[in-house]
Amino acid sequence: MLEAFDLTGSLRDAGELAGCSHHTVGRYVAARDAGGVCDRAVSRPKLIDEFLPKLEEWMERSAGKIRADKVHERLVVLGYSGSERTTRRAVAQVRAAFKSGRVRVHRPWVTEPGMWLQYDFGDGPVIDGVKAVLFCAWLAWSRFRVVLALRDKTMPSVFAALDVTLRRIGGAPTYVLTDNEKTVTVEHVAGIAVRNPQMLAFARHYGVTVHTCEPADPASKGGSESTVKLAKADLVPKDTNLLPAYTSFAELEAACAAFCTQVNARVHRVTRRAPRDMLAEEQARLHRLPVAAHTVAFGVTRAVAAKTPMVAFEGGQYSVPHTLLGARVWVRSHGVGDGEQVIIVHVGDAELSLS
Repeated sequence: MLEAFDLTGSLRDAGELAGCSHHTVGRYVAARDAGGVCDRAVSRPKLIDEFLPKLEEWMERSAGKIRADKVHERLVVLGYSGSERTTRRAVAQVRAAFKSGRVRVHRPWVTEPGMWLQYDFGDGPVIDGVKAVLFCAWLAWSRFRVVLALRDKTMPSVFAALDVTLRRIGGAPTYVLTDNEKTVTVEHVAGIAVRNPQMLAFARHYGVTVHTCEPADPASKGGSESTVKLAKADLVPKDTNLLPAYTSFAELEAACAAFCTQVNARVHRVTRRAPRDMLAEEQARLHRLPVAAHTVAFGVTRAVAAKTPMVAFEGGQYSVPHTLLGARVWVRSHGVGDGEQVIIVHVGDAELSLS
């Protein structure tokens, strides 16, 4: 429009070229001469303007979750005579303004060697009708990943996986970060997590401090979340990877070991180095591990009979050496199907593994 006026110098000719009234051309030419040309439409008063304070109040009370149709119903009761379409537009604007001041800002996390280890769980493949569990750990500075196959997420299985992870990375970090699983947090009191006593004993044994992220906040442990995503994409049979079904639990364990070897030997896109090479440097900052694992990692406690070298576990009887008569042992199962094993451990002069 303004270009047509500059070309012709006539309001009427410019209006014909632009397809509008010459009065419109004159208004824009006058506004340009006054320095007030704006590419936005003129804001006109709306019927909903006087109800905007109430709408903002409802948005605050609902934490930005109130629906537009419910807002319209309430406004009609208050005497609003506008359309529901206008209400929806106003709700969208107020919601955008409400969220703009509450956006979570992510800043780069500058990690320190030997400081943080994160772990999480993912749904594994189904083997012999039982869904396995993928234990996924991530050492923050070196980006070293450990993925283990578990039968379940019971406390002995989780603690055994943590012990294997710490020994695989060659030491214990200062902090361990995870979700609020019952094996870690039993409850929240006034927003403060109450730790499981057995987890505290486990943490003291290895000299680490266990932290948990905020509930329903996976972004606070993005490293382990990313590890879970990668592990499920490469280890769980899907249409996208065309993996065949696993015939045994041992086959899944071998696949997890091959996956860890592959990802830890690959150059990381952020550090431009392979995690296994960086782990060699980070191990100097890790704490020394105790020689023996924590007893909770061995399983549930069982007492050997005083005259019969047998222990009862999950409805079955399992023999142990006669030298363990009257002793205390720990029992847990490992694997599923034909490859399932019952592990019996005695902390002392003798250790036994039976299948």
